[in-house]
Amino acid sequence: MITGTNGKTTTTSMIYNIIKEAGYDVITNSTGANMLPGITSCFIDNYKFGSSKERYAVIEVDEANLKFITKHLTPWSITITNLFRDQLDRYGEVYTTLSKIMEGVTLVPNTKLILNGDESLLGDLKVPNPITYFGFGLSPTNEKVIDINSDAKFCKFCKTNYEYNFVSYNHLGDFYCPSCGYKRPELKYTLTSVLDITSDNSLVEFNNHEFNVTQSGVYNIYNALCAYAITKELGIDDKTINTSLNKQESSFGRQEVINVDGKEVKIILVKNPAGYNQAIDTLCLSKDSLSVAFFLNDNYADGRDVSWIWDVNFEKLAALDLKDILISGERMYDMAVRLKTAGIPTDRFKISAEFSNITEYIKDCSGEKIYILATYTAMINYRKYLHSKGYIKKLW
Repeated sequence: MITGTNGKTTTTSMIYNIIKEAGYDVITNSTGANMLPGITSCFIDNYKFGSSKERYAVIEVDEANLKFITKHLTPWSITITNLFRDQLDRYGEVYTTLSKIMEGVTLVPNTKLILNGDESLLGDLKVPNPITYFGFGLSPTNEKVIDINSDAKFCKFCKTNYEYNFVSYNHLGDFYCPSCGYKRPELKYTLTSVLDITSDNSLVEFNNHEFNVTQSGVYNIYNALCAYAITKELGIDDKTINTSLNKQESSFGRQEVINVDGKEVKIILVKNPAGYNQAIDTLCLSKDSLSVAFFLNDNYADGRDVSWIWDVNFEKLAALDLKDILISGERMYDMAVRLKTAGIPTDRFKISAEFSNITEYIKDCSGEKIYILATYTAMINYRKYLHSKGYIKKLW
């Protein structure tokens, strides 16, 4: 079972594909239906009467739903990817999210926990479960000071500001408390080298073995490292893992590339400040001029409060050569105001709530590659529109 704020869908897909590459029979809830009804449906759909063959299930689980799943199932392992502010009206702050997850963990005391050691909220959990940690052995950015808007900045035991040997992104990194001595736990699986990182992929080493991560961004290195840790715990060899990661395709809306009349449209899901900043950092790796679309919704699945966009570092985009700036979604004017405040030129704004208009704007963009940064329901709805027009063959 894979839970946490960011990276669940991509990490679940990576693990599923590695296990499948290793020749095992495996199922997963690939559509992202990660609450109790969706997970139940996944098992019903894949049930085989009279089958005694060993099978694996790689299941993405919503943070607040873990306790409903572990009430009925005892998984071999539970993984927590990270904890960031997300859907504040539903989860509250990160400590509430952790509490909801731990309600599910405490129901299965014998389940192995495979956790992100760079996440300060996940160290020293004081549970009987066996715990294995993965994390970064170095920082791709060499940062040592966290941003003012980072999430878990204070020691969870004594509330002193953490200090860092290095920061990977947001509050993740090699942390320690200068007051009470709490620090990052010992890691079993680590990022040992970054050989190359571009706007399209990353070439890295995990435990001194080389792997190619076909999705860009530091956050996808974390996803791949997490998948590596879990599948190594299953006894799968490095060659099989690398072969699978090399063939890894983006899950829907997670850096998915769609051809729209010759334009290469890459859709990136953004749902909280931590993930949005990572998406922006990925755009900053591009050496070419950019065309970018911003979709902002405030439905229940997105979080009704959109004030979080003011914690996103859109100011970084002002330094880029943005040729086309498209804005849509139910809160498109909130997004337009935020971008204007960040110093992005308003004379390049094209604003419309109609997907048909946005699609025509995309066709008219000066560049051949267009990035769409979209919140969850905006991403889902635009994909449905593209599917209705024949640009996407498989909706889910």
